[in-house]
Amino acid sequence: MIDTLRLTAEEALGLLERGEVSAADLHGAYTAAAEERNDELHAYLRLVDYDGGAGVPIALKDVISTKGVETTAGSKILAGYTPVFDSTVAARVRAAGLPVIGKTNTDEFAMGSSTENSAYGPSRNPWDPTRVPGGSGGGTSAAVSGGLAPWGLGSDTGGSIKQPSALCGNVGLRPTYGTVSRYGIVAFASSLDQIGPVGKTVRDVALLYSIIAGRDPHDSTTVKMPEHVHLPASETLDGLRIGIPRQMWDLTAIEPGVRASFEAAIETARSLGAEIGECDLPLSFDYGMPCYYLIAPAEASSNLARYDGVRYGPRVDAPTYREMVERTRDAGFGDEPKRRIMLGTYALSAGYYDAYYGQAQRVRTLLIHEHREALEQFDVLATPTSPTVAFPIGDKASDPLAMYACDVMTIPSCLAGLPGLNIPSGLSEGLPVGLQLIGRQFGENTLFRAGHALEQAIGFDGVPERLR
Repeated sequence: MIDTLRLTAEEALGLLERGEVSAADLHGAYTAAAEERNDELHAYLRLVDYDGGAGVPIALKDVISTKGVETTAGSKILAGYTPVFDSTVAARVRAAGLPVIGKTNTDEFAMGSSTENSAYGPSRNPWDPTRVPGGSGGGTSAAVSGGLAPWGLGSDTGGSIKQPSALCGNVGLRPTYGTVSRYGIVAFASSLDQIGPVGKTVRDVALLYSIIAGRDPHDSTTVKMPEHVHLPASETLDGLRIGIPRQMWDLTAIEPGVRASFEAAIETARSLGAEIGECDLPLSFDYGMPCYYLIAPAEASSNLARYDGVRYGPRVDAPTYREMVERTRDAGFGDEPKRRIMLGTYALSAGYYDAYYGQAQRVRTLLIHEHREALEQFDVLATPTSPTVAFPIGDKASDPLAMYACDVMTIPSCLAGLPGLNIPSGLSEGLPVGLQLIGRQFGENTLFRAGHALEQAIGFDGVPERLR
């Protein structure tokens, strides 16, 4: 019997290598788990038949184009769209023999922090199905946490891998911008979007990252990796310097239980030999959110202009072309994409471009320099990943600003293009709390080392209590 709730991807790989199970057995076990629990969790939008791959099965967020498999980005405007090609990351996991279990739910066009903006209904947190799994990658995180997948791929624009991983008790990596190809990914904000791995352990995430990372001739923003990905083994942090932004302590939005879990994790790091100090990120905490919510919607308004009812997706017929486009977009886009398209179009419009989008880009440059200076003093920076634990479904749905604030801790480093790793640091109110580790550009191996050592020392049980 395969225990999909506890089996890590690395352990599954060991079973395959020893011939104790077949890839078809593993795919079948996770498919059966999905058929049993997906009605409750709504982690998957669709399941995929076993394709003959010989490796560990994987879940893919539904913004990742997959040849012959419907890819909707959680939107009605892409309902029925079936790509005729694989995205680069999909091609790489297939080349590695990883059979796809299914396509996971997402906030529409990856716009959201709770997966409630999906046109196909919200996903639910395996720890408490009355609560959100985070977003926009809540489907992938819920699938891994709920035993419906050993690992998966998500996309991260302002925290959409790290934040749901925190709320669901997983490990999640947002890689350095440019280390993973965006070719074939349904675009939200092109200067921010990154594909990254979600898994049960740091070693699982490092292994999956090694499969998808690297230069891609189809994506001119990708780079050659400066060093190979190393699977972490050290359980000490001797000599590692961890910086804590002093501005973080002033945030009243951080729940007491989250703060207590973070402080305990930092003391654990100290006991493992790390040097702990404070750094300054004043601009990041004051201007990170407004900067992001000008740049990301501006890029979204440009990227989503391609959905006009002409080339792909549903079309609402009308007497004229203009009316057809208007009616198609009105019927196809949900409230959140419409909100961001209007905000972004305004920020890019004549007379306002320099005052809003141009100014936000200048602020972004300052945030990059601010992080660079902090990381000259420290090897990694640490904060809570999310200021709260998973909140009830519907709790923030009518208040966009409250929803946007869920990413206050994750956005600044995303704007700076830096890698960030979430690991579970404990529980608050019976729900997972996440610790965010931020590294230098191309500093994933340092994050893996730190995350693995802390993971081993903390000993977090990632199986939701109600499913044990």
